[in-house]
Amino acid sequence: MPELSSEMWTHRYDNGQTGWDLGQPSNPLRSYIDILNNKALRILIPGGGNGYEAEYLAHKGFKNTVLLDWSQPPLDAFAARNADFPHNQLVCEDFFGHQATYDLILEQTFFCAIDPSLRAAYAKKAHELLAPSGKLVGVLFNTTFEKEGPPFGGTADEYHVYFEPYFHFRHFEACYNSIPPRAGNELWMELERK
Repeated sequence: MPELSSEMWTHRYDNGQTGWDLGQPSNPLRSYIDILNNKALRILIPGGGNGYEAEYLAHKGFKNTVLLDWSQPPLDAFAARNADFPHNQLVCEDFFGHQATYDLILEQTFFCAIDPSLRAAYAKKAHELLAPSGKLVGVLFNTTFEKEGPPFGGTADEYHVYFEPYFHFRHFEACYNSIPPRAGNELWMELERK
């Protein structure tokens, strides 16, 4: 497995090796954002890359979104596209060292990018970052890959083990509105902090 470091991700951004990048918000998260009414929600998008979900949230009137990535180039690209977005809400930092409190964490391609040995730590850290009754919402791969990751796949049963100690499962089911190349291979999750 390659060393999953900030330098490795920066190299991939610098060289256009960003096959995960949709160039727009993912369908499932766009649909979820469309039903949110509380524009004051404190939202974290970890490993958010080029931040299309953060951009969409900003256009919908959400003011308290933090886009976190441990590689600077995608944050710079986001800032260039979104001059009005508060620069103090673009954070270049390791998720596992981040300290703040949020009402909502949006998951899109971060969980599948980290070393699978960190998945239990991810669930614990997400719990720590959320306020009481806060939610972890997003998409996970529900498939295994032939090639060594990232991305790293997995199964609903595996993920349940990581999240169950920290979250109530509100939705954890096959994703109905994935993009065509990912159709049938994604889970939609809405988890509420215990």
